[in-house]
Amino acid sequence: MTEQSIQARTGGRRHGQEPGRSGRGRGLARVGAAVLASGLVAAGTLVGATAAAADDVTQHQGGAVAVLDGLKTYGIAQLNNGKGKPQDLPAGLFEMNVDGGGTLKTYCIDIHNPTQDRAKYLETPWDQSSLGANDDAGKIRWILQHSYPQVDDLAGLAAKAGTGPLTEKTAAAGTQVAIWRFSDKADVTAKDKNAEKLADWLQENAANVAEPKASVALSPAAVSGKAGERLGPITVHTDAGQVSVAPPADAAASGVQVTDKDGKAVTEAANGSELYFAVPEDAADGSASLSVQASTSVPVGRVFAGLTKSQTMILAGSSESTVTATATATWAKKGAVPAVTAEKNCAKGGVDITASNSGDEAFTFELAGTEHTVAAGETSTVTIPVGEDEAYDFTITGPGGFKKNFKGVLDCETAGTPAPGDGDGTDTQTGASPSPVASTGTGTGTDNGGSTGTDGDLAATGGSSATPIIAGVAIALVVVGGGAVFMLRRKKPQISGE
Repeated sequence: MTEQSIQARTGGRRHGQEPGRSGRGRGLARVGAAVLASGLVAAGTLVGATAAAADDVTQHQGGAVAVLDGLKTYGIAQLNNGKGKPQDLPAGLFEMNVDGGGTLKTYCIDIHNPTQDRAKYLETPWDQSSLGANDDAGKIRWILQHSYPQVDDLAGLAAKAGTGPLTEKTAAAGTQVAIWRFSDKADVTAKDKNAEKLADWLQENAANVAEPKASVALSPAAVSGKAGERLGPITVHTDAGQVSVAPPADAAASGVQVTDKDGKAVTEAANGSELYFAVPEDAADGSASLSVQASTSVPVGRVFAGLTKSQTMILAGSSESTVTATATATWAKKGAVPAVTAEKNCAKGGVDITASNSGDEAFTFELAGTEHTVAAGETSTVTIPVGEDEAYDFTITGPGGFKKNFKGVLDCETAGTPAPGDGDGTDTQTGASPSPVASTGTGTGTDNGGSTGTDGDLAATGGSSATPIIAGVAIALVVVGGGAVFMLRRKKPQISGE
């Protein structure tokens, strides 16, 4: 057997939080407190036959990838923190530019965290965000479906909601306020009276609706097997009518094809299609990847989480945008043949590293000084604990150039009840200074005493201050025999919105 290793590191800052959300809350970081170093180190070994694989920059499960372009259409809201005068903050629509083409409009569902300038965002299932534990998540999607910008007849919206005249800015502000009341359980009001009436109407009438399907995703994201077999199936999940299928980059040289279950080459697929890697019998041990792509409107209600720490968003509108997903295959002639994937596990407070073994020998790996074995044909998952708001970076390496990297930020909670010993939970991390994110477009000027959007300022709803001084919790778990707890279980991959 050969050996491959898992190295993991995480680091990041725990952000201060505002009270108001029940459930899994965390305490407030005190403004002016010293920033503490934070990190998690986990190490171990994986034993088994491996082959070269491409380096994955993240465990993204498919969909749109976009860059934040700032807060564009907004009014002013007031956040009541129970400590005196309410705090003014901008409330409205952000825009994002999609990699490969397209534009997204989003609202914030993470009021007390700031945005980061030009942050990259990934389309994310609800259960890998704060919405996974929020019983009102479906009401937020209902609000998105029944308000601006999905409803662009503002006169009709005003008549239905019983407000006075609405502009784009007051409609956006009222919609954002209603969303915050469900996403963060925040005590927040719109400063403009008509925006406030809209928020009240949306809150009172909201009903739970289902999570939308992914724009595109592949499940599982990695498969393995022996040369001469069709490796799969890999199921396509998409809200688009169809997706194009790109074969491995070196398909001409390696002879590896993407096929259906009958072995017919595939260049297009639809929701529910099953794809396979057809590997020639004489192929040397190795790996390959396929990708699917579509140009489609991303479904309203999809969550967008920052690849780095930046407030979580929810989709309110999409142009035709480029969405992609990738899956990999690894094969060998004999021995253990593993496939490895990773995804956030908000319920467990960590990241799942899932290893499956399609070989004819057991696949053994070691973590925290303990050896675990995945029998031939079995799948097991190790959950690596990661602190809330912490960045993580897991690199899985092995002989023959095998390397996979998974990185991101575990952002599973919004502001909530403080943890025991964390004070009364009434501090907030927002302040008077503007966010670093630029703001342009319809947010400029003033509107009914609401907007104050000079270009370049006030671009973070909720977290409208400059990146604050935030206390962290120092963690150093060096895996040398019991410094961390790892959970092992069998698991079948799941995709939201099926």
